[in-house]
Formats: sequence, C-alpha cells, structure tokens
Amino acid sequence: MTEHEQLTELCRRLGAEPASAAVMAAQLQKRADQMAAERGVTRVAAMEYLLGVMMQARRGETPAADAPGRPPLSMREKLLTLFHATFGRSPAVITRAPGRIEFIGNHTDYNGGTVLGAAIDRGVWVALAPRADGVRRFASEQQAGVVTQGAGTLKKADGDEAWINYPLGVLAALPEFGLKAPAGFDFYAVSDLPSGAGLSSSAAIELASALAFLELTGQRPARETVVKIGRHAENHFVGVPCGILDQGVSGFGQKDRLVFIDCRGPRFDTVPLPAGAQFWIFNTHTKHALVDGLYAARHRECMAAAQALGVDLLVAATPAMLESARGELPPETHRRAKHVIEEIARVDACVAALRAGDLPAAGRLLTASHRSSQALFENSTPELDFLVDELVRAPGVHGARLTGGGFGGAVMALTAPEFTREQAARVAAAYREKHGQEPDVLHTRTGDGAAVVQSSAPICEK
Repeated sequence: MTEHEQLTELCRRLGAEPASAAVMAAQLQKRADQMAAERGVTRVAAMEYLLGVMMQARRGETPAADAPGRPPLSMREKLLTLFHATFGRSPAVITRAPGRIEFIGNHTDYNGGTVLGAAIDRGVWVALAPRADGVRRFASEQQAGVVTQGAGTLKKADGDEAWINYPLGVLAALPEFGLKAPAGFDFYAVSDLPSGAGLSSSAAIELASALAFLELTGQRPARETVVKIGRHAENHFVGVPCGILDQGVSGFGQKDRLVFIDCRGPRFDTVPLPAGAQFWIFNTHTKHALVDGLYAARHRECMAAAQALGVDLLVAATPAMLESARGELPPETHRRAKHVIEEIARVDACVAALRAGDLPAAGRLLTASHRSSQALFENSTPELDFLVDELVRAPGVHGARLTGGGFGGAVMALTAPEFTREQAARVAAAYREKHGQEPDVLHTRTGDGAAVVQSSAPICEK
C-alpha cells in the first residue's frame, strides 16, 4: 500500500467517511512536508508527530504544542496542526489578535473618559474554513470536543461551551453594522494568554473572530468598525457592560507604543513607550465569587453618580462639581465618582509623562491609580494590594497597579531593565508565604494589533 492509502485507511478507522478520509490523508501528507521544511526535522518525525496529534484530538484530548527533542511549535504551526487534526483539512483564513494590559484608566472607558493600554506579544489565533452546508463547528485547544450549531442558529451556550459566545456574539453583531456574516464554517482557536490574568482574552477572540469572518466574506470595514463589532458582541450577546478599552487596544495596538483612547468619540491614538520600559504581570488566580455582579454594580453606581451630577457621563463632571454635591450623594456613590474623575486626570498626566520620557513619574501615577482602586472604587483585593506593596518597594520598579476590571486577577508592574527574574521570584515567594499559593509571573512586551495572518479566501464583496 502507498503512504496515502495507509493514511486513508487510518483516517477511515478513526471515523471519517471514505471521501473525507482520502482528503484528510492528502492534507496530512502536505502538512508533514511543510513541517519538515519549516522545522528542519525529518519527514518521518513530522508525520509521527502529526499522527499523534490527530489521535489525541480524535479522543477529545488537548494535544501538546511541542514534542520531545524539538523546539515548541509556533502559534501558527500549532493552529494549523490542530485544525488539520480536528477537521481533516486546511483553513482558508488565519487571524490573530493580542491580549492587552490596561496601563492606566481603570473603569474610565464606559464613563466616557480616557484610557491607556498596551497590546502585548501574546494573544488568540483563529483558523476558519467555509462549509457549504451552513453548519457552524467550533473547537478550541482549551476545551475538548467540537461544538456544532445548525445553519442560521445563534443560540447562546453555557457551561463548558460558553466560550463560543464570543464568536457567536460577533456573528450576531455583524448585521448591526451593515455587514454579512458567513453561513457555515469550521472554526478553531488557540491562545497563549494565561487565563484569569486580566489580559482580556475575550476581546482578543472577538477581534480575531471578527477579522476571520470578514476575511472569509471578502469584507474590509475600517478598523474602528471592527473594534466596535467586538464591543457590541460583548455588551449585547455575552452580556458584559464593558467600554471600548479592551477591543480598542487589541485592534489598534502597535509594538513599542501604547494605545490612547478618548472614549467619547471614540478616538484612537498611540503614545511612544520610552526605551527601557518593561512589563511584568503577577497573576494571583484569585477571583471574587460575585465578580460579574460587582462589575455591573460599579457600572450602575457610576451612571447614578453622573445622573445626580446632571451630566450624561462622569467624564463631563469636575472635582468642584463632585465636591459641591457631596452632601447629596450616598458616600459609596461619591467614592466611585471621585475615583473616575481623578483617574481620568491621571491618564492625561501619564500621557504627558510618557511623551517626556519620564518613566518614574508614569510609575507613580500607576501606583496612585491602584490606591484609588483600593480605597475609592473598592475593586481591589488583599492579594492584589499585597503584590503592589511588595513591588513598589523593589528596586527597579517604577510603579504597580491592578490591571483589568479588578476583584481579583493580576497586578502589572512597570519596571526598568534592572528588575530581573530573580527579583520577580522573590516577590512571588513573599506572596506564597503570605497567601499560600505562588502567583504566575509573566514578563511580556508590547506587540502589534489584530491582523489577518494568512488567507486564501476569495474576495467576493466589498
């Protein structure tokens, strides 16, 4: 028997129909040739690895991204391999979108304020191939199995399948912006973002999905529209009342620059990041049991404060207005508004410090932001506060603050190059001694925004 015949028989035994099995066999041969050429390994080793991945995927297991004796696969290689193993063919489109660090501007976006964020060099990758039968199939390395929805169905999922609500939300949003959603497709997502670290994997999968769906249908809207599609998906389908920060930074990110967003427009710009600036993320893996409800409660409190002050959003309020209304506002509402109004001012001051190349001044503003979250907005936790306290005492740390929505999650430190992995390990060890569990530590860099990586999709509409 030829290699193709042997592979066809194997695929058939794994449950593929005869015609599909032959196609899968040909794709395996092609992928093995590509991997051998790209990775500098023998074709036999490449084929053995691909067959192992396929067997694991068919058993509903998550295959490893690497193999003994070889460097880890790139994200593109891993995505191609898992897509082949799951669907037996090549994708037509590959896209990626980065996670983000909320640099400063905590809960200012939905209040119409300004915010600074950094796209990072990790994110979510999506592969997509069209189907003629209108069926939509979703798979991810994080969850076993394939989730299938029938033609024209947009049914919100729950439990282990709830992750598909992000791409489903994008599909639901596209017609709201006068754009066409693809009918049937096979969809696979992989990520190298650590879970629960406040790096907005949700916005990353929304933006990567949006670009993939648009590329597959030959549509090229403005980047601002793509960002708004992602936010619409999260607000109206997923059900999280977020602002534009996460999607805006993922969409407009640039290496060695921060994304500045004036959320009233919204208006997007970038700010150069001074040389020597480094980011460290300390992920506590803690999460308040009522985090979703607490986020929504802060949103309601801010809207109530704006109404009491006679403005549409808190961005239009001044410190003097807030002080004059102190006696009319509940103390809790006053604290929330004070945080937002002062945080918007800190964002503007931070932009000026960065443009001047003054990282120590920017760092002090980051730490002040955390203290405000701690005392006024009350979305910090003892675990996050401990990390900030330890970090700001460490040499080489300009400043530190919680990143993301808060109520658990992660702390971000802005450091000089002399802050080393050994120092980070000492901070993590102190945290373990206090709280009984060591945080994950991630040293990350800025990266470019969401993009189409590969496409063989026909351009069918403008």
